[in-house]
Amino acid sequence: MAILRFKALEAVSNRKPVEISFPTDRVTSYFGMYVFDKTKMKNYLSPEVYKELIRTIETNQKLDASLADSVALGMKNWSISMGATHYTHWFQPLTGATAEKHDAFFDLDGEEVLEKFRGSALVQQEPDASSFPSGGIRNTFEARGYTAWDPTSPAFIMETRGGKTLCIPTVFVSYTGEALDHKTPLLKALNLIDEAATGVVQYFDKDVKRVIATLGPEQEYFLVDSALYNSRPDLMMAGRSVFGHAPAKGQQLEDHYFASIPPRVQAFMMDFEIEAWKLGIPVRTRHNEVAPGQFECAPTFSEVNLAVDQNSLLMDLMERVAEKHEFRVLLHEKPFAGINGSGKHNNWSLGTDNGKNLLSPGKKPKENLQFLTFFVNTIKAVHDYADLLRASIASAGNDHRLGANEAPPAIISVFIGSQLTELLESLEKNSDVIEKGDNLYLKLGIDKLPEILLDNTDRNRTSPFAFTGNKFEFRAVGSSANISAPMVVLNTIVAHQLNAFRAEVDAELEKGTKKEVAIINILRRYIKESKNILFEGNGYSQEWVEEAAKRGLSNITTTPPALKAYNSPKAKEVFVGNGIFNEREMEARTEIYFEEYVKKVQIESRVIGDLALNHIIPTAIRYQNRLIENAKGLKELGLGEESYKASLDTIREISERLTVIKTKVDEMVEERKVANNLEHSDAKATHYCEKVKPYFDTIRYHVDKLELLVDDEDWPLAKYRELLFLK
Repeated sequence: MAILRFKALEAVSNRKPVEISFPTDRVTSYFGMYVFDKTKMKNYLSPEVYKELIRTIETNQKLDASLADSVALGMKNWSISMGATHYTHWFQPLTGATAEKHDAFFDLDGEEVLEKFRGSALVQQEPDASSFPSGGIRNTFEARGYTAWDPTSPAFIMETRGGKTLCIPTVFVSYTGEALDHKTPLLKALNLIDEAATGVVQYFDKDVKRVIATLGPEQEYFLVDSALYNSRPDLMMAGRSVFGHAPAKGQQLEDHYFASIPPRVQAFMMDFEIEAWKLGIPVRTRHNEVAPGQFECAPTFSEVNLAVDQNSLLMDLMERVAEKHEFRVLLHEKPFAGINGSGKHNNWSLGTDNGKNLLSPGKKPKENLQFLTFFVNTIKAVHDYADLLRASIASAGNDHRLGANEAPPAIISVFIGSQLTELLESLEKNSDVIEKGDNLYLKLGIDKLPEILLDNTDRNRTSPFAFTGNKFEFRAVGSSANISAPMVVLNTIVAHQLNAFRAEVDAELEKGTKKEVAIINILRRYIKESKNILFEGNGYSQEWVEEAAKRGLSNITTTPPALKAYNSPKAKEVFVGNGIFNEREMEARTEIYFEEYVKKVQIESRVIGDLALNHIIPTAIRYQNRLIENAKGLKELGLGEESYKASLDTIREISERLTVIKTKVDEMVEERKVANNLEHSDAKATHYCEKVKPYFDTIRYHVDKLELLVDDEDWPLAKYRELLFLK
């Protein structure tokens, strides 16, 4: 392994940036060139079919089956003209990755070869579902599953070294109709928030016919040279380094954040941005992040379903482009100990079909009351269903990150800034409503809200859910996550809360209460009921942990107890009650999440045992034997014990640490056996979390100490200083 490490270092020293050429001088000339967007639809579909397809997309209604063949023909002709030879239903099973099965466009008709792509192949296919997670919904021998076209997310062409393939975004369900993917519940949640928010916004604007949830997901990641990556079995198997002593210089100088981008990294960024732009992914921002070797990219806002698809596509794209540049992308939430981990900040908002951002104040008091309505209802939803939001971001990887010195704590709280806090406090306490003509005023000055809001919402890096001007930023989402899960929860709970709000307002209107008065009085009560979730201070502090406990806020630091929120009566009320999941789907999905946690911690445990027993211990013993020979030689020369005391001390320390490592690995393996024999996945996950995982840090501590003792030329694993700084 030491030989592999030094060969890797030699390879890195000879790397040069890959030359990048842009297709044209203007991004606009090739942006979306591989997307079957409205322009291509117009060119390849008849006016009647185009009009019907656009209606389907904009109203979420079912496409007339008689038009499917026409759409398929146009899509096929366009993709073939772009060089595509195959097509696939592209879907997002509950594996954490995307899935695809390619079929050629051609078919045989007797002895004649024909290019075919029927409407039936566009609308539905039947992939083998036996090897995808189902949580017990179907037996392994019941392989049938269905993918069904999602017209609201445009088809696109994926270009690889193997050619070009038409990818059709689809849902994935079982033979009996249960969702086996991330997209199916997301589409239901987005339809729910559309209906609920539209119902509420019509109190203020009768012209609004539709509300669209929007999302801008920032993506953090690490880059490691591929040769160094290949010299680290832990990075290859677990996605993170299970061992590695902190380098003398980490991020303490704060000199990496927004610093000049290394040339090889910038070439990679330019390359994947070009490919992203071809696919219509609006990546606009790139920069160095806080930790050495860490970077970020961010797109502009899109409709949530499209943003989720594009983020999944972007992660895949980054990994493929990185190979061309001899890099590996690390999307694990905490690939390196002692420095910042990576998240995926989900910037979420609501917009109307006439262009109004519902989380942005307007110029009139009525518009500001509309803003406050959606603002306060969102806070109320987060307060009432905080445990569901926490469950939506729970994973083995995120457990390493949440609560660390760079990530939001596991306590869900909402940051809104001091001025908005004062505004809500005034609204809660002030009962006087003054009407002037058609306008509504409060003594707190609701007509001056835009002035109050201007640039006052400073970012709080310690807040998991922060208001940042005209959107909420859900910062606690992990970097490797499929963002459907938190988006399903957020949109569902806000929709559920808006429906409850609307029912209360309507009840007051039936009593004859003036609409504005009813709305203000209900919002005032919501502010009082949910203000415990508001926090402006340092989320990393012990004082906040104690204060949160006094407020009754949950502090769930690990995944197994967090996932139990999905089985709560509250969860069933909001998910089953709103038709997002049925009870069987909820139980199956929770089972899948528990199983995923078990498998990931199990893999890490095995990697730790393998590296410790097969790499670290033998290396340390070989070095120790050299020290023993050295001490013997010095003693034989009669130079006195002082001459070989350093060798003896080192020999003794190596022995002590090797004993601890071997003992703890053996104990960890025994606990793993106990966990594996447990019948229920939640019990198994809990045992892995509470009994197996605690060994990780103990073993690591002693291995990392050995790294400082053993000769650098013997150490088998690429060191942090090499992984983080060699680019």
